[in-house]
Order: sequence, then structure tokens, then C-alpha cells
Amino acid sequence: MRLYSYDHCPFCVKARMIFGLKDIPVEVVTLLNDDVATPTRMIGAKMVPILEQDGRFMGESMDIVDHVDAMDGHRILTGAARPEVGAWIGNAGAVAFRLILPRVAAAPLEEFATTGARAYFIRNKEKMVGPFGALLDDSAGMIARIDALLRELAPLVRSPRAVNGELSSDDIHLFALLRSLSIVAGIDWPAPVDAYCRTMARASGVPLLDGVSA
Repeated sequence: MRLYSYDHCPFCVKARMIFGLKDIPVEVVTLLNDDVATPTRMIGAKMVPILEQDGRFMGESMDIVDHVDAMDGHRILTGAARPEVGAWIGNAGAVAFRLILPRVAAAPLEEFATTGARAYFIRNKEKMVGPFGALLDDSAGMIARIDALLRELAPLVRSPRAVNGELSSDDIHLFALLRSLSIVAGIDWPAPVDAYCRTMARASGVPLLDGVSA
């Protein structure tokens, strides 16, 4: 099996996580960010992650997660999701990605191995969130907001091994967001959240982005 991916992409992280959590081998192939032809040939659109298995291709991160979780007849994401965790992810997402995207754009990641690939990312993401320079100038205020949100998250973490005490889809969504935030220097990580991130990174085989940002 192959998983076509970008390292910075939280949706790709979701798909990568389930392989690590289930200890199922997969070849992760990082595409250049401006490679439109390859994913379009596979699934008809420039989207990742894409799972290749037995000559067939599957897109959509949570479809991949569900497929892999069911593969051996022994699911691990059996816990119930909690609305308050989902609400936290929704509240944190908008401000988080305004911090994350400018730093991702400067990071030495495989999907940006060419100047064209990096420029493609910057051009497209700035259309979504505005000039990266302005977002970087506003970092202090946004980090303060994230710090406050992380303090709200801390009491929701029931175990460093699973946010709800038992692995669930909440872990897939939550770790993907927190892993992306780990590229941002200067965040004050509450101990329960930090322990959760580091435990989940080890269990899933998806390392945090500490120290990656240029």
C-alpha cells in the first residue's frame, strides 16, 4: 500500500495516524505541492491524502481511516466522540491555521523541494487567509488566543493515550490539528495537552513539527 501525502497537511496526518496506531506498514509518498497531474490522474482532483491499494485509489482522509481501521476485522477507534472536543476543534481551527500556514510556507518540507512548489502553496493559501507577512506580524495576538484555547482543552484530556480515555475519531481530528500547531514557536502548552501530543506522536508514528519551522 502507498499513501500519497504532504507532510504539512492535517488531513494527511489523519490518514497516516491510523497506519501507525494499528502497526500496519504503508509506503508514504510525498508529492510536490504543485503536482496537479498525479492526484488528478488517481482520483480526478488535486487532493491528498490518496491511498493506493491493489491498483485502486481512495481519497478523503476519514474514508481512508475507516477503511484501514476495518481491514483486519479489529477496529481500534471504538470510543465515543465527545461534542465538547469537536466544538473545541472547531473553535480553534480558524485562528490556528492563520498561525500555521505562514510557518509551513517557510519550512523545509519535501512537498516544497522546488521553488515552484513553494510558490504554488503560498499563492493559493494567501488567497484564503491573506498575506502571510501580515499574519506573521499579528502572531503575538493569535498565540495569546491559542494559549487561552489550549488552557480550555487541558481539562478535556482524559488520558495522554486517548483524549476521551479510549481511542476514537476525536483523536484523529484533535492530534492532526495539534500536530500542525506544533510548528508554531512560543505557544504555552499545558502539561496534559503536551503529554497527549507527544504520546500520540509516538503511538501513531507521526512526529511533531518541533524545530521544523525555518
